[in-house]
Amino acid sequence: MAARACITGGAGFLGSHLCDRLLAEGFEVVCIDNLLTGTPQNVSHLLDHPRFTFVRGDVTKPLWVEGPVDYVLHFGSPASPKDYVRYPIHTLKVGALGTHHTLGLAKAKGAGYLLASSSEVYGDPQISPQPETYWGHVNPVGVRSVYDEAKRFGEALATAYYHTHGLAVRIARIFNTYGPRMRADDGRAVPTFIGQALAGEPLTVYGTGLQTRSLCYVTDTVDGLFRLLVSPDAADDSPASFPVNLGSVDEITMRDLAELIIRITRSRSRISYEPLPPDDPKVRRPDISRAARLLGWAPRVSLADGLAMTIDYFRQGLAAGAR
Repeated sequence: MAARACITGGAGFLGSHLCDRLLAEGFEVVCIDNLLTGTPQNVSHLLDHPRFTFVRGDVTKPLWVEGPVDYVLHFGSPASPKDYVRYPIHTLKVGALGTHHTLGLAKAKGAGYLLASSSEVYGDPQISPQPETYWGHVNPVGVRSVYDEAKRFGEALATAYYHTHGLAVRIARIFNTYGPRMRADDGRAVPTFIGQALAGEPLTVYGTGLQTRSLCYVTDTVDGLFRLLVSPDAADDSPASFPVNLGSVDEITMRDLAELIIRITRSRSRISYEPLPPDDPKVRRPDISRAARLLGWAPRVSLADGLAMTIDYFRQGLAAGAR
């Protein structure tokens, strides 16, 4: 009998790719999403799949799924600064109440649990690369705090369920991930730069453009998430007992990223500089030695190849919209 996984936020960018991977691995998938920032198109190709079920629901409210559940994956949350600034209270509620409800479901079903945390728990880090042992540098009342603190609280609650109830909890600290199915208007650098380059508009870079990010292609991130989900338990040396960073170690400045996208798209766009938003992290690069040791995981897709595939996706969307 196929293992059954329940994933919140399954119609989002990352969640929908994870649905694909779970189905490819033979799982039955129950996808729950309120479509606040996810889109039906992300899972439209799965609606006729015999092992896929879509449920429109809000995990900030009590959650129940009929039948057996082997894994619960909590990926429901606005994930871009533009979205969580637009929906600050919902972002906090889905990080707190949503995590509580999904942990309760996992406990009731005797299921394994995977929490989608974020590199944002490190805030504007004072060390680089960031290991999982780093406690972070977060402004608790800043404009980004609704997301940062929601993820930090979610980690604390999941850890409490691990220690108190023995729940098989795994926490993934996901660094910047990009690829097909990102919304063109979600405000993150990759889709924004690609959209501007394809339209021949100036690429908006904030500050000096020397702030860095480490960009991981979506299939690599999903591979790490799946390995973490199904990793065996062990008492002390296990992904069940602490967070695991998942991301690329290849750091790039925002200015260099903009220039690279201009080159790949062969755009005539220029770069336009705007003031740096408050609390914008200056560096972002994971230490992934824990993921390599425990999961045998490392990213494989180069930034140039990943961007080329992402640009093709956006070009196809533009062409479809023009028809």
